[in-house]
This record gives sequence, structure tokens and C-alpha cells, in this order.
Amino acid sequence: MKRILRPLIIILGLVFFGLPLPVAQGGQQRAIKLAYTTFFPPTNVQAQLGYSWTQEIERRTNGTVEITYLPGWPVLKGDEIYEGTVIGATDIGMSAFAYNQGRFSAMEAIDLPLGYPSAMVATSVINDFYEKFQLKELADVKVLYLHAHGPGLLHSREPVYKLEDLKGMRIRCTGFAAKMVRAMGAEPVVKPQGYTYALLQDRYVSATWSPMEVLKGWGQAEVIKYTAECYCVGYTSGFYVVMNLKKWKSLPTDVRKVFEEVSAKWIPKHAKAWDDSDEEGRKFTLSLGNKIIPLSKEEAARWCKAIQPVVDEYIDSAGKKGLHGREYVETIRALINKYGKK
Repeated sequence: MKRILRPLIIILGLVFFGLPLPVAQGGQQRAIKLAYTTFFPPTNVQAQLGYSWTQEIERRTNGTVEITYLPGWPVLKGDEIYEGTVIGATDIGMSAFAYNQGRFSAMEAIDLPLGYPSAMVATSVINDFYEKFQLKELADVKVLYLHAHGPGLLHSREPVYKLEDLKGMRIRCTGFAAKMVRAMGAEPVVKPQGYTYALLQDRYVSATWSPMEVLKGWGQAEVIKYTAECYCVGYTSGFYVVMNLKKWKSLPTDVRKVFEEVSAKWIPKHAKAWDDSDEEGRKFTLSLGNKIIPLSKEEAARWCKAIQPVVDEYIDSAGKKGLHGREYVETIRALINKYGKK
């Protein structure tokens, strides 16, 4: 698989994007050529940040490193990128941990509905969490950096003011959000974002649980009318940027240093982009006359209590796998509190 996929990705990618094919120059040392794959389409700001990261690496290494960037590439889909990076089908990959449910039992804790107030907080939390625990489940790659989107909120066709309004409602969601939806008395419809607009338009679902950025970025403000603002159940999704371990170890020490320095600078860039996208989504939905409903403190507390079994279930499940689920959750909550105050 490695022998087939890697040349296919690089060669077809170069042709598809109109980039020059690598040519050896007589007597000169060949550049370090790498392929970077992400599921984000080229127009997405997160994909654009991935591209600017490659440009900075090339600039800082004076052309020693050349990176072929492949956003939205069909050869490796979102749930194939991590394994593709491990086996060397691509050298670098960016995707979401949630696309491989069960593969990252410890990192899944990040996606729990623990009340993330912003992407900047969520991104700070996920990087600190990884640095503290140095998880074995990520030992087969070089983790360059991590980032995470802003709080997932409920966007619906009909107004939702209290927990009872959710009873029997069909809600589009993914990952742990599906368990959260069920715990709140609603019916989860697990589908990727690409299906959401049509599901809402056709009234197959009444609502979706997503960050505010989808209201503009995916046009979903056109098919919903209300957003229930309850940050205490705000979840996030963690994203990774990782490198094939063998390739990483083959890099010269000075080049590795550049990779690490540039990656550290790109962490807050991704977080800011997520938060800016959320703000754009907020403005867009209001411009269409949609309503944002802030829940009362008492009602928010009811929602938090309703989803607590989801957190407890994760702690129990992680413990059965020999993981420190309770410590993970306590650490994340402490980090949310720490960065939330800033």
C-alpha cells in the first residue's frame, strides 16, 4: 500500500495542481521533498493556514525543504490521513481525531462537552493536554502541533428555550455529540457537515450541533432560524498535524528545529482563524434575521447536568482500557478554567 499510494499522491498531486515535477540537477544535492495531505478543501481557512505553514518552512530552510501541498485530496480521505502518514503514503497529514473513533481513546477526552468558550481556549487546552501526557497512541508519528474549533452550539429550525424543547427532536451531530444529544432526550442523526444543509432543508432533521462557523462557512444560517447559546455544554473537535516518524528522524537537526519553531507559531494562528470564523458565522446568521437565544443560568445548569452521564461513561470506559480517564477530564477542566480566565 505504501509503495502504491505515496507515488500516486505526489505525482497526481503535482499534475492536478499544475506544479513542476521534481528534476534532479547535475551534481547538486536534491532538496528534501515532502508531501502534505489534508481533507480541508483549498478554500477553507484551515487549509490555507496549512499552505502558509509549508511556505514558511520552505522560506526558513532556504529551499532545502520542498513541500507538495494537497488539500481536499481524494486519495486519502479524512479518516485515512493518520494511517496514511504512519505508513508513509503522505509525509505530513492534517485531519480530525474524531474521524477515527476508537483509535485515539485518550485524545477523545478533548471532544467531550466540557464547556469550551472559544477556539483559542480549546487549542491551548489540546496542546497542553498532549504535552502533559505524551500519549502512546500518538507515538507512531511526530506530532507537529494540534488545534481545535470553537464551542459546538445548537442551531435549529424552531426555537429552543429549555431542555424539554429538545425531546424527540432529530439533531444532526457527530462523535461524542451524538451521545450528548441522546442524553438530552433528542434523537441523534450522525452525519458529516457536508450533509447538514440538505438534511435541514428537507426537514429530515430539526437542528444541528456545530460551531458558529458553519452558519456562514457551510451556509447553514439559510436553513435554520435559531441558535441556543449554552456554552457550558460546548464541545470541540481536536485536529492534528503529524509527520511520518521515519521521515522526521531522517531530517537534519537544524531542519527539525525550523519545523518545531514554525509549528509553535502556527498554533495560535489556527485558533484565531477558528474564532474569526465563528464571529463571521454569528454576524451572518444575525444579518439574515435569525435569533440567538442565550439560555438562563438555571437552564444552562440543567443542560450541563443532563450531559454529565456522557462524561462519566467516558471515564469508566477509559478506565477499563487502562487509561486515566478521570485525570484526563480533570486536567482538561482545569486547563479550560486557566485559559478561560485569560
